[in-house]
Amino acid sequence: MATIGVYGFDAESFLRRLRHADVRLLLDVRQRRSVRGPEYAWANSLRLQAALAQAGIAYAHHPELAPTTELRQLQYAEDDRHGVGKRSRQQLAAEYTRRYRTEILDRVDLTPIVSALPSGGTSALLCVERDAEACHRSLIAQRLAEQHRVTIEHLGPM
Repeated sequence: MATIGVYGFDAESFLRRLRHADVRLLLDVRQRRSVRGPEYAWANSLRLQAALAQAGIAYAHHPELAPTTELRQLQYAEDDRHGVGKRSRQQLAAEYTRRYRTEILDRVDLTPIVSALPSGGTSALLCVERDAEACHRSLIAQRLAEQHRVTIEHLGPM
């Protein structure tokens, strides 16, 4: 299992990174499947799905793993307190982490997701932040490692 964010990539380098890691399934864990800014229009859901299909990479959306709007607002408020933005955040707020685990992860059975992973190649959790530690996908990955003995690699721009 891998994790990957949108920031720091363009469409070509994103797909190249997925191919290099032998990703066969991309699990989108975003609530909103769009990204602001013309440089990231390629990551908006329909465009991304079309590019993945052309590259032979399967796509699945898992909205049950996305943080709620309220949780995202909690993180944004903490970012504001520290003077950082989503694109420059380096870690998640402790309260966000605690609440994401109890309000989202503790309520989701990850077993069917793990069972549906392709037997060959790698699967990757997708969100937007460049650094996994600044994103809820790291919390999902940690839970998968703890409960399902899945090894995790965080993919970044090469």
